[in-house]
Amino acid sequence: AVVSTQSTGVIKAMQSLRSKGYVKEQFAWRHFYWYLENDGITYLRDYLHLPQEIVPSTLKRAAARTNTAAPRARMQGGAPGTAPKSDDRDAYRSAEGKQVGPGQEFQPEFRGGYGRGAPQ
Repeated sequence: AVVSTQSTGVIKAMQSLRSKGYVKEQFAWRHFYWYLENDGITYLRDYLHLPQEIVPSTLKRAAARTNTAAPRARMQGGAPGTAPKSDDRDAYRSAEGKQVGPGQEFQPEFRGGYGRGAPQ
């Protein structure tokens, strides 16, 4: 069950545990970070009347992971799991026989008058 508490109550409780040596405190960028020490685990286990089998999840060993292949990225029009063809990349990158740029009819016009470059 989630109990609503104020931040100051949590801070004072953690400061009390820190003064007893049960937690390590770190403060950075206006945030407190507390790390439970081994003595703190046994203290909380006794205080909360928990059995020895109850262990913080950070101390549990990770379950064995299955080695499944990660899904591969799919290119447009390609079949799933197929690698892109190198000649497709070369054709895309080459500019031979193509008109590159804005074209002959493009005539930029610089009139000024805006921002810092305005005539005075």
